[in-house]
Amino acid sequence: MPKPVVYTPDMEQISPDEAKTIASIKQAMHYILKTTYKDYGYPVRSVHAKSHAILSGTFQVHENLPEHLAQGIFKHPQTYCAIMRFSTTPGDILDDNVSTPRGCAIKLFDVEGERLPNSDGLVQDFVMVNSPVFKPANLRQFLNGLIPAAATTDKVEGLKIALSAALQTVEKNLQKVGIHSTTLAGLGGQPPTSVMGDNFFSQLPTLYGPYIAKYRLIPVSDALLGKKNQTVDLTGKPNGLREDSIAFFQTHGGMWHFQVQLCVDIDKMPIEQPNVEWGETLSPFVTVATLEVAPQTAWDTQRAQRVDDHMAFSPWHGIAEHRPLGAIMRARQAVYAFSANFRSEHNAKPVQEPRCPFHFDD
Repeated sequence: MPKPVVYTPDMEQISPDEAKTIASIKQAMHYILKTTYKDYGYPVRSVHAKSHAILSGTFQVHENLPEHLAQGIFKHPQTYCAIMRFSTTPGDILDDNVSTPRGCAIKLFDVEGERLPNSDGLVQDFVMVNSPVFKPANLRQFLNGLIPAAATTDKVEGLKIALSAALQTVEKNLQKVGIHSTTLAGLGGQPPTSVMGDNFFSQLPTLYGPYIAKYRLIPVSDALLGKKNQTVDLTGKPNGLREDSIAFFQTHGGMWHFQVQLCVDIDKMPIEQPNVEWGETLSPFVTVATLEVAPQTAWDTQRAQRVDDHMAFSPWHGIAEHRPLGAIMRARQAVYAFSANFRSEHNAKPVQEPRCPFHFDD
């Protein structure tokens, strides 16, 4: 593999209208937050509002990593306590028959190192979705897609279910000829498969010590691999994905590999073009850690209150050696903090970073 690119500040460019666009994104997110708060009587996230599994486990950094991989939290072999939250992307809590892309957020505890700005607590977060590419080419395109999503928050769920079913049929036919459409998935055409079998991707880059990296999480235990592309019957089951997760983890644990893809060519693996996929032939993903969970209750009201209501996940929660890069990540810094503050202001208990050892009944 070619040598990894060393980051320099000129690899990031701030457009003249970036601050204005981020302010507009916050405005759209605020509308989603206010709308769902009015509907549910309690605040939920402006994105990834619905959780399907909340798990505790361990994140073990591997031994004998070469210098270019032994960076940041991966410098030394050690084991961190971890929380995983599996979700779907909308900011309203929809029937699972509206089948949208999935997310997986990871929070590690007792992470030492220089903190990112406004990052409280000794944590490191990784925020991922089940597609390798962030579709909008820039912040303006992201805003243009967010506006109709905000406008239809809490509207015509029956129509969304019907549209989702139609789009799933189109997506299934595309997959028969080897095509997967992230656009259709985002509109409700995500195949209704188990969340537990998915691969998850950071999509966007961060620093990796002096280098630049993206991340991937892949299932490796036999039981999880058995869930890959496994269709979940959602007929009459508005929470069918959650029920599938609960049933699975009652009797099974799970193991995932956490992988890193280093930038080796800044032109072919850019920072400020989020819709450009970094080629694996140029720079393959390499495993640097293993995430493992034991059989447990994957979701209940107590876990949801502890994590969904009183915890926030953000790529800006962490150490400076893994600082997020690019315009979309800069927008996330402002928007995720805004969402967490809204939930804090309207919750009985504030959103705050947990401490280790972590217990769901704290």
